Amino acid sequence: MVEKNQSAQSSRQKIRKAILILTFLLIPVTIFYVSPVVIMMGASEGIVSGSMILFVLLFILSLFLGRLWCGWLCPMGAWQELCSPVMKRTVKEGWRNYIKYVISVLWLAAIANAFMSAGGIKGIDPFFGTVNGISISSMEVLMMVGMIFFFIFVIAFITGKRGVCHVVCPIAGIMVAGRAIRNMIGWSAIQLDAEADLCIDCKKCVQECPMGLDVHGMVRQNKMENPDCILCASCSDICPEGVIRYSFAGKK
Repeated sequence: MVEKNQSAQSSRQKIRKAILILTFLLIPVTIFYVSPVVIMMGASEGIVSGSMILFVLLFILSLFLGRLWCGWLCPMGAWQELCSPVMKRTVKEGWRNYIKYVISVLWLAAIANAFMSAGGIKGIDPFFGTVNGISISSMEVLMMVGMIFFFIFVIAFITGKRGVCHVVCPIAGIMVAGRAIRNMIGWSAIQLDAEADLCIDCKKCVQECPMGLDVHGMVRQNKMENPDCILCASCSDICPEGVIRYSFAGKK
């Protein structure tokens, strides 16, 4: 029975990684829809862009799904996982983890200021910045996007596994805020639970976590809630004893 469950869980990770690869391959179409910069560009003209609509939806979804987007759909996260074989270190706990919150606050303030400078919201354009819905429409844009992903790689290489998600991503800061609201109020949402008594201390969960979290410590301390957990369930699917699992429940 355990082997059957492990096979099903292994298939789940294959599906997750296939989705991430697909989101990465779709970057020529989608990159402007997930761009914090495009939001700023639209706001400076009083336009609610497609990327802004998406980020508002991500905040709302984070109230119930946490950072599931990061673990299953984000093309920037996909790129970092594709590069993970050369990422040997993990992001250390400390001040670096708070940088993304400062960036998020400054970014939101800049968006608000841009709209005010433009005289308020003048319209909604889901395809703002694209050409017929396509993001990369010229060699110049392709080179710019290539540089962005190069810097994503450099930041992750210097800081550790999924370093951009840990340290500088403003979307992460927004979704952490949504999760914090959920945790404060306590309504039912997707989460990871663990039965610490079943743990055999193999620490495979730590080795498998794409965010480099101390999942074993989280299990042993019965504190599975972590702002940098992207709910990918890699720890659950590698665990030989089925210690960790998804659940949809209120915060304990």
